[in-house]
Amino acid sequence: MFEDQGIGGASIEAIAAEAGFTRGAFYSNFKSKDELIIAMLEDHVEQSIRRNLDLLARHKNIADFIDALRTMDRSQQDPLGRSPLLHMEMILFVARAEKRRPDLAKRLRARRKLITDIVETTSKNGGKNGSVNPTWTGAILLALEDGFRLHRLIDPETTPADSFLRAIGDLQRAIGISSA
Repeated sequence: MFEDQGIGGASIEAIAAEAGFTRGAFYSNFKSKDELIIAMLEDHVEQSIRRNLDLLARHKNIADFIDALRTMDRSQQDPLGRSPLLHMEMILFVARAEKRRPDLAKRLRARRKLITDIVETTSKNGGKNGSVNPTWTGAILLALEDGFRLHRLIDPETTPADSFLRAIGDLQRAIGISSA
């Protein structure tokens, strides 16, 4: 529903009907559309963390991990994983209201921790333990990913789908961290 109509265009009645529920059933699960959106963001972050940790358990060095990310079947992802526009719209929707920002900050911190854990694990297994600050590197990578997601929405013709992963490879080469 949100993928087709956006947040503003989706009424509670339409959301409930799309899910096969009545309006009353919607309100028995969520107090408002805001609460549904926060729940969707939370679910997206949890699924993303689970997927990435599963990949990390099987691919502990950076080259294998990035290759696994590159070849991952994204069609199985949740709606926010499949739709960068919806993902950005929901983030902006939550960020616009100061009272909802703590919920968004909680998700952001969870994503940063995930990336920090990936950096720590792949650095340690690549013999580069201590060569980078994993927390700061995680924040940089998260900002880079969000930036490429936004650029792809604005100009998909010149921003390839794998821009983020290509940028990681370029950065590794630039700072002398081999991915092989």
